[in-house]
Amino acid sequence: MSYADLRDLRAALSTAQDIAFGLDPAALSASQTEELVDALRRALHSATALRGEHGATGCPHHPRGAVDPLYGDAEDPLPPGYGKCLLCNDRRRRAGTQHRGRR
Repeated sequence: MSYADLRDLRAALSTAQDIAFGLDPAALSASQTEELVDALRRALHSATALRGEHGATGCPHHPRGAVDPLYGDAEDPLPPGYGKCLLCNDRRRRAGTQHRGRR
């Protein structure tokens, strides 16, 4: 996480809050709503940047991919070299199955 990302998030949230509190429900226009939505999108983008470049999976190839449901399972831990990325772990599992079948 960088200070710039956190500063951007705070600024976007402050802007969204200012817009939201300045809205008049009786005279709400499409342009005001779009302005609020734009500020909220900037806040979401800034918050997402705080996760880092590898996202929830920690995978450089699939940063926004699915997290392996078996990751962290104490009863059946993953083999060494496996991570949180379901796509990479599935590829490793399939490669291991094919390799065992050739013997």
